[in-house]
Amino acid sequence: MNDKNHYSIRPAQATDVGTLLVLIRGIAEYEKLSHAVTNSEQALLETGFGDDPYFRAILLEIEENDAKKAVGFALYFFTYSTFTGKPTLYLEDLFVMPAYRSAGYGKALFMHLVGISKEKDCGRMEWSVLDWNEPAIKFYQLLGARAMDEWTVYRLDEAALDALTSEENDK
Repeated sequence: MNDKNHYSIRPAQATDVGTLLVLIRGIAEYEKLSHAVTNSEQALLETGFGDDPYFRAILLEIEENDAKKAVGFALYFFTYSTFTGKPTLYLEDLFVMPAYRSAGYGKALFMHLVGISKEKDCGRMEWSVLDWNEPAIKFYQLLGARAMDEWTVYRLDEAALDALTSEENDK
């Protein structure tokens, strides 16, 4: 295992879309949601690295065999809180490859995001955790996070959006 002091964290670049997709597939596999991944390198390039990016990402790299290897990532974006009048950093995904866990890399990624939140004067940092993911829940609780049990997340998927659009157009 690598010495955790020999890592670097950097913003993902357009040339990293292949690496990002591998890591996205890794988190999807961990979350038992591989079947749900329809993302592609082209979609990542268009949505994250164009003129109006929808997300930002950071990569955690280690030195391995005289080369840098990305072993973790975090993907995030900013929302706005009408209550605080400040931006919120929303953490979409944080993932470290299984072989590299327990070396402090997850915490390093998380703390890097905390730094970005402070730098951008965010009033909040938020994310979702699957209710069965006890290791993640314990990790976040140890860092001082608390569950927002009074809130329930709702979602319209693409099919539901299409159905609503079609329904509205039929009027």
